Parts: sequence; C-alpha cells; structure tokens
Amino acid sequence: MGASLRDIARLAGVSVKTVSNVVNGYARVSPETRAKVEEVLSQLEYRPNLSARNLRQGRTGVIALALPELDAPYFAELSRFVIDAAAELRWLVVIEQTDGSLERERRILDGVRDHRVDGVILSPIAIGADELAARTDATALVLLGERIHDGPADHVAIDNVRAARDVTEHLIGLGRTRIAALGAEDNAASGTAPLRLAGYREAMAAHGLPETIATVERYRRDQGAAAMAGLLERAEPPDAVFCFNDLLALGALRTLLSCGLRVPEDVALAGLDDIEDGRFSTPTLTTVAPDKAELARIAVDLLKQRIEGPADHPPKEVGAGYRLVARESTLGRSPARPRPAGPGR
Repeated sequence: MGASLRDIARLAGVSVKTVSNVVNGYARVSPETRAKVEEVLSQLEYRPNLSARNLRQGRTGVIALALPELDAPYFAELSRFVIDAAAELRWLVVIEQTDGSLERERRILDGVRDHRVDGVILSPIAIGADELAARTDATALVLLGERIHDGPADHVAIDNVRAARDVTEHLIGLGRTRIAALGAEDNAASGTAPLRLAGYREAMAAHGLPETIATVERYRRDQGAAAMAGLLERAEPPDAVFCFNDLLALGALRTLLSCGLRVPEDVALAGLDDIEDGRFSTPTLTTVAPDKAELARIAVDLLKQRIEGPADHPPKEVGAGYRLVARESTLGRSPARPRPAGPGR
C-alpha cells in the first residue's frame, strides 16, 4: 500500500496541508520546506491518486480530440503531438473521427458519446460559427483548422494565406511563369481551400502572372493524380504546381512521372503540411511545414485555461508558426558526392 500524505507529513515534519501544497504545485511553500518534502516524496516513491484528485475537482482528467480523418497523415501526426502535450498535464486523450460529417460534429459538441470529458479540441469541417455559438453544452472547447475564424471559441491555426503566398513566391522565384494551383474546391466559402487559394492569387497578381486553377473534391492522392492529368491536357500545361496539401502533391507527382516528365526540370512541384511521406518520396517534396508541436501545445494550453479559468473570457485567436521547406521537387537533386575509396580499392 502506497504512502499517504499523512505519512509524508510525519516524516518531513510538516503539516498535511503543506505536503498537499507541494504535491499540487502551489507556490505558498518556502524553498527549504519544499525541498524537504520532495526528498521524502522521492524516498517513499509517492504517486498521487489522480483519479481521486480529479473527482474532488469535479474533473475526469480526460479530454477529447475530434478530427475529420484519422488516416490522413497530417491529422495522425498532429494527434501524436496533442497526446504528448496532454500527457505533460497527466491528461488522457479520447480520439474521435468525424469524417467531416455535420451530424458527427454536432454529436461531439453535444457531448462525446456518453463519455464525460473536461474539454474538447475539434477540427471542424461542416459545422459553422452560428451553430457553434448556439451550443448549450458548457464543456471547454478549442478549435483547430480553418473552418471557423473569430468565432465563439478559442482557435489556433497557421496563417494559411501567407503560407500559400510564400510557397507560390518560391516557385515564381525559380523563374516559373505558368504556375497552377491544385486543390481549390467548388462552392467552398470557408475552410482551407479559399485561404490557400487567396494566398496563391495574391502572389500571382503581384507578379502579373495568369492563374490556372484545378479543383478537387477531397485532399487525397487519387484526387491529386487526376487533377494533375487534367492540367497536362491543357493547351499550355503548367511548368510549376502548388498543391494545397502534400497528399495532393504526391498524387500529382505520380502522374507527372508516369507521363515521362521530370520533376522539377519540366514541372516544379510543391505541397503544404510537411507529412513524413514527402520527406522520403522521389524526388523529396518541397512543402510548407506547420509547427504541429506548437499547434498542439497551444491548443492544449488554451483548453487548460478554459477548464481551470473563468468561463466568461472572450475567445482567443492564436497563430502558430510555419516554415517553407525547399526540397528536390523544386530545387532538383544535389550533385552526388563521390564515394570514398575503401581498403584495396
């Protein structure tokens, strides 16, 4: 049976309240006393009863992460960072897949199935700001993605307009003049596609270059491959393509290589998301790398503030960083280095 707070207090020569303050990280303890208590905690290998603590605070120590597609590499990678950030707070994460369904997103906002959670991190695809504002559930909520900006909940995202402009400027800087945008969506009024399209258009307009836009239904490899095939059938096919995510770019790359075109010599190619697949494709993929670890940490921090703080604070809009990662699909391969001669060679 593990040591109790009373055992720790007796051995350290302090009150039970002082031990509790140390265990819970409260500041009202002198450095000397804290060191004495922590030494006893270490000697007895004390482990706090998190379940009991959460119950006393009216919490579960569990949060929900609701994402559109768990098999999409970007969301899979982001999930790992959210789990890591939550683990630092000793939170468990329940992961839900919404498939971008309005009904499923509504169920998330009405309560994650029948589980009681302290907060929800949601990347919405279907639900809008008005419906979100009308929710009656008081569970703490933080939004990811580009669907809802300046809405009724805390929100964290990268600047997609600027990121798209930066990667388009990169292609222009390489001397490309027939640059296509692959990833626009028909009738999309909000979300990722309009923001990335806006950034592309800003860069093209600034240099007086004509726009070429290819639409898709979903951000998947097969959609990128099909859209790229359509671009190649045009009277003036592009000499560079900015794909709105890396999966589209990998599909486009397959089509280009299958058609006997060289990347980047004939067509330069860039994506956005910096998924691991793009670092190992041939050629490796130029992309915009959102700081996924920062996105996750900010989202968890915002959720923590909502769970522990006053509920009437106005929603926050917080930006996360990103960087342009130029690789072989736009720069070409570096000259191979000669292999050093081994013994006897």
